[in-house]
Formats: sequence, C-alpha cells, structure tokens
Amino acid sequence: MQPSLVTLTLGVALRNDILPLLLEYLPEEQIAHRHLLEEFSLQDVVTRFSPAEGEPTVTVRWCDDQHLRLSTSKIRTALQHKLIELEAQGFDTILLFASSEFTGLHCSSALLLESDRLLPPLIASIVDDHQVGILVSLEDHLHTQSKKWRNLSKSPCFAIASPWQASEGDLIDAALSLQEQGADVVMMDCIGYQPRHREFLQQLLGIPVLLSNVLLAKLAAELMV
Repeated sequence: MQPSLVTLTLGVALRNDILPLLLEYLPEEQIAHRHLLEEFSLQDVVTRFSPAEGEPTVTVRWCDDQHLRLSTSKIRTALQHKLIELEAQGFDTILLFASSEFTGLHCSSALLLESDRLLPPLIASIVDDHQVGILVSLEDHLHTQSKKWRNLSKSPCFAIASPWQASEGDLIDAALSLQEQGADVVMMDCIGYQPRHREFLQQLLGIPVLLSNVLLAKLAAELMV
C-alpha cells in the first residue's frame, strides 16, 4: 500500500516520537515521515538558512539535541518547495509539525494540516475561560508561543521542560510553576512530549493535561479515507 499521509517536521524529529501516536488510529503502511532538512549536512543548513542580522528566526532541532536559529523566511520558502515535492510524490495528507507559524503555505490538492493553525482555535473552544498553562521545550519558543495562543480568552502562562533532556524533577518544577501561575488546564505543545509525560503531569497536578501531537494525530486519522 502506498503511504497516503506524511508527517513533516522542520528539523530532526525522531520517528518514534510521532509514529506510535498515529498507529493508534492508522495502519503503519499508510504513514511516512519526512523532515525538511533531511537532505542537508549541518554545514549546508548553516550556509543556506542562517538569518541576517535582526531577521526573524525559528529554532530548529538538529542531531544530538543541538538547536539552530535559522531564518524564518528562508525556512518558509523551503517548506513551500517541500510541500510541492510531497504532493508530486502522491501524498494526500500532509501533517506539518512546526514550532512557528508560517503564513501562506498551501497545497494544490493535498490536505495540509498545520499544527499552529489548527490547534489554537480547537483548544480555545475546549477550554473556554479556563486558565491554560502551556509547556514548551525551549525558552526560544516563548515568543512565538505567545503569538500562537493570543486568542485564548485568558492570556496563557508558560513553563519550559525539554521532552528529550528534562529529568523527572525538571518536569515537576515546570508543572508546579504552571500550577502556581493559576493553570487549571495544561497544554503540552511540542512534538517530543509523549503520553507518559501527560500521564505523569496529570497524576501530579490532578487537572486536565492535553497533548498537542495526540490531538493532531486524531484529527488526521478522522480525515483519512
């Protein structure tokens, strides 16, 4: 069976971060994974995507938990080219996981699901006027996250804990920080967070904890034919 859904990330995201979530809803032979920079060496990435002074940047995860600050506009251009390429390869649904909002991306016929476009209105409709605490993986993401969640009825609070490097103590500290800031719902908004992280925080805090990549996986599965 030709895969019909492809997940697309900016940097190096482990397939094991994504695939188990999708497999709860879709057969493995329907799913493929790509990352935007997979064809480039580190030197190529630095040469092609380094930002000019003062230019907006996006932080992208590279190998061995190295993170690179790259030009937002150059990454957006590369993303649009990648979408065209994936369509040409026959994918019907493209699920884009990104830590920044890239306006104007489009596909000719494939269904493009963008996490940063779909999640905010969905979560706003779910949480109503509750205080949302957002858990992110990097301090660099706080600025873009503030913009992403600007339409919640209450301004969200934030905490930081890497899904790849944080210890149990780091997760506890981040969770308690959100609790102290008044959060009564937590959104874990990074592709690396897993159901085990959600279950740990939910038991610790006793409040609803939402996992962004699970919500997107369910949505993608509902749209597959």
